[in-house]
Amino acid sequence: MVIVNYLHSAMNIKYLVELSNEEKSFLVDLIAKGKTSARKLKRANILLMSNNRMSQDKEISLALNVGTATIYRTKKQFVEEGLKAALNEGARSGMPRCLDGNQEALLIALACSKPPEGLCRWTLSLITEKLIALTELDEVSTETVRRRFK
Repeated sequence: MVIVNYLHSAMNIKYLVELSNEEKSFLVDLIAKGKTSARKLKRANILLMSNNRMSQDKEISLALNVGTATIYRTKKQFVEEGLKAALNEGARSGMPRCLDGNQEALLIALACSKPPEGLCRWTLSLITEKLIALTELDEVSTETVRRRFK
């Protein structure tokens, strides 16, 4: 059970993490297994170190090599939304993907095909130009092409 606790000091809201025994053992097991993302493990460690004010934010920051803003956001999410929300990343805002699945498949097929006559290999610029010519895309950056290959 999560009890919402706020400490107001000098216009700064501090969120107090109070883990139940179940939550604490879940986090310890999660860290011990180590079969999850590094970000999730860091959030679990932040919550464990913050439990009942065991460590100050500066100490957590130094020990886990994370910024105090990350610690603040993790604690805030735990207090306001619960353990699951604090551990998991929310959806990130950003541009939608430029290439759909078929266009990415075409991109890979292009890269695996023989380069144009007179050249020994494809360049990002050449692949980008050919992709634009073969699809209904108006433009694609070479950076988009590079990231798809990565």
